Amino acid sequence: MRLSRYFLPILKETPKEAEIVSHRLMLRAGMIRQQSAGIYSWLPLGLKVLRKIERIVEEEQARAGAIQLLMPTIQSADLWRESGRYDAYGKEMLRITDRHERDMLYGPTNEEMITEIFRSYVRSYKDLPLNLYHIQWKFRDEVRPRFGIMRGREFLMKDAYSFDLDQERAVESYNRMFVAYLRTYKRMGLTAIPMRAETGPIGGDLSHEFIVLADTGESEVYCHSDYLTKDTPGEEVDFDDDLTPIVQDWTSHYAATEDIVDKAEFEASVPEDKRIVARGIEVGQTFYFGTKYSEPMGAKVATTEGTEVPVHMGSYGVGVSRLLGALIEANHDDNGIIWPKSVAPFHVGLINLKPGDELTDTTSESLYSKLEAAGIEVLYDDTDTRAGAKFATMDLIGLPFQVVAGPRGLRDGLLEVKERSTGEKEMLTPEATLNKLTAALTD
Repeated sequence: MRLSRYFLPILKETPKEAEIVSHRLMLRAGMIRQQSAGIYSWLPLGLKVLRKIERIVEEEQARAGAIQLLMPTIQSADLWRESGRYDAYGKEMLRITDRHERDMLYGPTNEEMITEIFRSYVRSYKDLPLNLYHIQWKFRDEVRPRFGIMRGREFLMKDAYSFDLDQERAVESYNRMFVAYLRTYKRMGLTAIPMRAETGPIGGDLSHEFIVLADTGESEVYCHSDYLTKDTPGEEVDFDDDLTPIVQDWTSHYAATEDIVDKAEFEASVPEDKRIVARGIEVGQTFYFGTKYSEPMGAKVATTEGTEVPVHMGSYGVGVSRLLGALIEANHDDNGIIWPKSVAPFHVGLINLKPGDELTDTTSESLYSKLEAAGIEVLYDDTDTRAGAKFATMDLIGLPFQVVAGPRGLRDGLLEVKERSTGEKEMLTPEATLNKLTAALTD
């Protein structure tokens, strides 16, 4: 993509309303635009990252056996009355009325709707296990939206729902999602620690929040330091196997959010030299809640004996849009964002220091074409802007590599190649630059 043809509204000054790093950098880098309190438009650069996060989530859900569908944002209040949650949910739910005076709501979650879909079509244990998910916008009317997309009112979420015949099988489904989450965050370059958590309005008695440690986290967390070096399950994971050993390994050490444990219990359970007390950002949560929804809503299946029993359910959320903010909180420096290559909006920022100069134009155009042909996404700065502004913009948006084509270096046949995460620079020929970037950025 040529920058001269792209929409990238960079801000020189930090907006006053931005309190945390991710909010400041997303506004300055032209990724989002606030439309009202806690509600944002996603501008092209931000949307590219959002879609890459979404793709990783989809791939790992499919790998774990979940099947994608799409449910609407607007739901009937009658479904929520069936489950008993309509009046209990609170003011976070945006309640609306259509022209026929029917009570509706903008969905904060989808347990009721997915249960209604399940009960309409599934009748037998032979159709289980089943895990259905979607990625959809949600709305929760936060009393005080803040921190940009980290605590907004409208957000993009992946929510999956598992259906099983009994508790034992439901826990197996829970374990599959648990491991899928570990893999998902690893692919994004994040260390997300699963912590015991309260179930809140979702319900049930088994739940884990997946937490990324960050100073700007909304809650205090307690964990064993071994979590920070623990190996995440790799490509060898077979989701048809018993995943209990992996889950037990990840939950054998101490990790919990502040709402489920006090500091004294933590100190009594973990050696002093292994204690971490920190702030954390929740990027996902898993729940097993048994028949909380299936029983009142009549979601039953026939067993081998011919009797009907309510199915056991779980739900599994990933904050897709919130993950973008968490990634920035975990990957930045004083100059801007540092994207991991798996989610970077572009892989390479190519800077032509002197547009109109035959040598810099020819070299830049040639490298641009070859990188794109190799499947490497390039943001080519072909604008007539001063060099300092070009460098500042590229550091701000945080692409994994920067390549600088300038008259001085090209007199010796060399380009400057900079790795954003380390700041290391080297002078390479165009051919060597192509080889380096192809090796680093293609699988």
